[in-house]
Amino acid sequence: MKTTPERDGREARGERDGREGDGPDAGLSAIVGERRKLINLAYRLLGSLADAEDAVQETYARWYAMSPRQQGAIASPGAWLTKVAGRICLDQLGSARARRERYVGEWIPEPLPDRTEWGGGRSEGPTADPADRVTLDESVSMAFLVVLDAMTPAERVAFVLHDVFRYPFAEVAEIVGRSPAACRQLASSARRRIGAARGPATTKARRADLVRGFKRAWEAKDIDALVGLLDPDATGRADGGGVADAAFRPIGGGEQIARYLIAATSAATGQTVLERTVNGQPGLVVQEDGVTTSVLAFDFAGDRIKTLWAVRNPEKLRHWTAD
Repeated sequence: MKTTPERDGREARGERDGREGDGPDAGLSAIVGERRKLINLAYRLLGSLADAEDAVQETYARWYAMSPRQQGAIASPGAWLTKVAGRICLDQLGSARARRERYVGEWIPEPLPDRTEWGGGRSEGPTADPADRVTLDESVSMAFLVVLDAMTPAERVAFVLHDVFRYPFAEVAEIVGRSPAACRQLASSARRRIGAARGPATTKARRADLVRGFKRAWEAKDIDALVGLLDPDATGRADGGGVADAAFRPIGGGEQIARYLIAATSAATGQTVLERTVNGQPGLVVQEDGVTTSVLAFDFAGDRIKTLWAVRNPEKLRHWTAD
């Protein structure tokens, strides 16, 4: 069947045009088929795969709570599901801020293993400014998610829906509960935050080389080599959630980070460090007796590592143990 950019865009947003197939089985398949896209959206909005799964489950619960007549009156079930999921996430973001105040130590977004998702957003289509286009891989990088987490809930939802998933501001406004003009301003503010957080570009090959060199130096307990790979003003953050050992506050300075890492693992036995893709970027996974105990994500500036995030909270590592 031939497709058009307009049809491809509708399908990416989960909308129907009446040609999906006939009968209840086709309709059920279309509804269930939205789950991947909804998980992708909710993860970017919440920074937690567990919370994203809960939000999507609640979205489906609301769909199935309607009568068949009510469901049949909805012209675009995919768009309806996205709208509901967006509103649920918006509410969760508000309550998440209160929960973070009670969180023990640093809170870091839940890391994603390898390429368990990607896609589900519109990858093509006109924008006001092509330079504002955010690639899907970047939109799940740890650096990107950390900046998103510093935004207001409305900024985050407006930006992710429009700039990442390509929803027009008229539809974003229905989810956020503000005017299209206000949503445009929210996305613009979010865009400025992301631009300000970006450092000098680092090539993909160089990022991989830096992480590989970091792994070797760490395993060799070579402090000088580690310091050489880290920016002098680098920052290290760890998330133990009050369950696993982790620094409660950020560690500033490349030398301080290197010494802390060596000291923290000097007595470790049976530890294996593996090179893995973490949120679409080169990262490291630490395992002890086959169980993942840490996932390290990095941000880069030029030829150095600028930020290191170490997630040690076992609740955030449940998707990594079968690695």
